[in-house]
Amino acid sequence: MHSSPAILCSEPHPAADVPQAAARAPVRAIPSLEGIRAVSFMMVFASHSGFNRILVVGDVGVTVFFFLSGFLITTLLRAEFERSHTVNIKHFYLRRALRILPVYYLVLLAAMLLGLVLYPPGTVTGLSVAAKLLFFENFLFDYRGIHGTPGTSVVWSLAVEEHFYLLFPWLFVAMQKWRMPYRSQAWFLWGLCLLVLAWRCLLVLVFHVNYGHIFCATDCRVDAILFGCALALWNNPVMDPPRGSPGLWKYGLLPAALAVFLMSVLCRRMLFQATVYFSIQGAALTLVFIGAIRFNDSPLFRFLNWRWVAFIGTLSYSLYLIHEVLLYAVIQLWPRGHGSLRVLLALAVSLILAWTIYVLIERPCAVLRWKLRT
Repeated sequence: MHSSPAILCSEPHPAADVPQAAARAPVRAIPSLEGIRAVSFMMVFASHSGFNRILVVGDVGVTVFFFLSGFLITTLLRAEFERSHTVNIKHFYLRRALRILPVYYLVLLAAMLLGLVLYPPGTVTGLSVAAKLLFFENFLFDYRGIHGTPGTSVVWSLAVEEHFYLLFPWLFVAMQKWRMPYRSQAWFLWGLCLLVLAWRCLLVLVFHVNYGHIFCATDCRVDAILFGCALALWNNPVMDPPRGSPGLWKYGLLPAALAVFLMSVLCRRMLFQATVYFSIQGAALTLVFIGAIRFNDSPLFRFLNWRWVAFIGTLSYSLYLIHEVLLYAVIQLWPRGHGSLRVLLALAVSLILAWTIYVLIERPCAVLRWKLRT
């Protein structure tokens, strides 16, 4: 982790294209946020449980997680900057470390111990352990057996986010020092998204890179996070005033965005998936997120704020890390069990363990993160 003193910009910021009262307001609980997390996790869980044979939804869940991460992180950075004209890079990295590493390393240790007990010798390899500990497994995804312990394939997405966290705060601070209005910052990030799309097309059409690299490598997937960052900077549904009438959103923009998103999911052509697939979803999610947050009480998004859905969303990080480990463990320990019963058992145990982890680890770490933010 990097560390540095707070980066201070004492001059008024030119991003006055949003009301200052709204911009400087503290970021409180965001409507639909936990529900979106819950839906994303359930898509990933369904994919790992075998539902992928009917409709591929696991990669969609990861893309939504990426978008949400970029949106939330940039919203918090923006709120910090507008509150004090300061972004404390050291505290940013400490907050990210407290959010990610304690649970991650705990689950990783448990998964490796299970690997040594339940699976044949050699399943847990030194290369796979190093790749997970140091967050470079996503670049080794194509190597056969690189995941090592069954059930730890989700680690690749954590690697993408960690690489993003290392670089993006410095870019955010630089844009503030350059005194770029938020609209210009958003366009700059969308420009980076176009560059990532061009890079994917070059890799596929010219260099014939395989799909495993396109799906998992940071340079090919970071645009999903950047789309969320761009939304946080301009037309942020949490901090900025609404644009367009409710009718335009509810009966025009949102249905169109959802239709485009669904069509991208249904199209399973390999060339499409390896090139424009993630870009189309990132653009559609920009509109969907605005609708889900601003119109959270509408029939279309109301379920995202149901208590039990929000509960799953609260546990989503731990659930994301442990569910596949448990799915594999249940299959290993109950090889003759009915598929549906094994899935339900793995989900139930995942919820129990995730709640325990949340109470014992995540919630105390959240208190420490809040102290670093104030």
